[in-house]
Amino acid sequence: MRVLMLSDVYFPRINGVSTAIQTYREQLAHCGIETLLIAPRYENEADEAGIQRLAGWRVPLDPEDRFVRPAVFRQAAIEAARDCDLIHIHTPFCAHGAGLAASRACNLPVVASYHTLFEEYLHHYAPFLPAASLRGLARRVSRQQCNGLDAIVVPSSPLAERLQAYGVARPLHILPTGVPLAHFGRGDGARFRREHNIPSDRPVALYVGRAAHEKNIDFLIDSLPHALRSQPELLLVIAGEGPARRTLQEKVDKMRLAHAVRFIGYMDRVTALPDCYAAANLFVFASRTETQGLVLIEAMAAGLPVVALAEMGTRDVLAAGSGALTPADNVAAFAATIVQVLEQPELARQMRQLGLEWARGWTDHALTARLAELYRSLRRPRTTHPLLQELAA
Repeated sequence: MRVLMLSDVYFPRINGVSTAIQTYREQLAHCGIETLLIAPRYENEADEAGIQRLAGWRVPLDPEDRFVRPAVFRQAAIEAARDCDLIHIHTPFCAHGAGLAASRACNLPVVASYHTLFEEYLHHYAPFLPAASLRGLARRVSRQQCNGLDAIVVPSSPLAERLQAYGVARPLHILPTGVPLAHFGRGDGARFRREHNIPSDRPVALYVGRAAHEKNIDFLIDSLPHALRSQPELLLVIAGEGPARRTLQEKVDKMRLAHAVRFIGYMDRVTALPDCYAAANLFVFASRTETQGLVLIEAMAAGLPVVALAEMGTRDVLAAGSGALTPADNVAAFAATIVQVLEQPELARQMRQLGLEWARGWTDHALTARLAELYRSLRRPRTTHPLLQELAA
C-alpha cells in the first residue's frame, strides 16, 4: 500500500505536526506501507527519499513558514496520487485543497489529521480582528473541511468532542501520535549541564516546545517568583524558538528574572534533546490549547515528574495513573506544586515511576500500527478518470 501525505509544514520547521509526520513515516514502513510526502522547501534541504519539496515564499508575520502556490501544490498532488492508494492531509491550508483535488481526480479515499485547535490561537496572530469572529471562522472552516473527508484522525478525546460540537459528522478516529520511548530514556544530563554551565545541584524546571503565544509560557514565568520564595536557586529552562520569544525575554527582563530563566533555543531531537530532558528535575507545561502534548509523554519517558495544566488534549495524557500533578489554573497553585515535587524526593520518585509505566502505552510502533489499520480499512480500488483529473486541476 502507498500513501500520499500532504503538509504545509515539515522539517526543518520544528513543531508537533512535523514530528508527527516523521514518526508516522518511519513506523508505517515497518507496517508495510510506503509513504510519499509533499511539503514546502525552506532553504536548500538535501533530497530525501520519499519526500517531494515544493518552492514557496516566506509567510508574512511568520517567517518560519512557507507558502506554496495552491495551483502548484494541487498539480503536484494529482500527479503523485496516480500511484497511491490513499491520501493523508496534515494541515488545513494549501495542502488540504490539494488533497481534495487529488482525491477527486484519482478516486482515492482521503483522511486528515486535525493537529491544531485553530479556534484557540488565531487571535494571537491577528489581534487587530475581533477574537469572537476569528473563533467563529475557525469553527466554520473546520466543519466544512472535515465533512469533506472520508475520516478524521484526532489525537485526543477532548478534541473529538470539540469537532463534534462544531457539527463534524464524518468518522472521527482518536489516534494519538506515538513516541520513541527508548530514545528519550538515554540522555546524558550531566553533559547538558556542563555545556550550559548549570551546577549539578541546581534545581531545573524544564519546558520544551515552541516559544509561541498559545503555549502559555507567560504563565510559567509568572509562577516563578512564587516558587523562588521556597526554592531561590530554581532555574526555568525554555527549550524552543518561536514568534513569542522576544516578548517573553522582555517580560523576564522586566520582572528581573534573568537569573532564573534560561532560553536555550531549539534542541536537536536525536542528540541534544534527550540530554536536555535528563538534566531537569521536573517538566512544566501550561498550554490550554494543546491537542495532545507529545512533549509530556517524552518527559515521562525520560523519567521526569510532570507538573502541568490539564486542558484540552493534555487531559488524555495527564489522566489518572500518569503520575503527573495537575494543579489549579493559577500561578500560586502551580508554583506550590513545583516546590512540593522538589522538596519531597519520595513523591518525585513515585511520579517518575508512574510516568515511565504510563508512557509505555504511547509507543510510536503500537499507535502507528493502528493508523495502518485505518488506512487499510478505507482502501478501495484505484481508478483514475481523465475527466475528473481535468476538472480537479
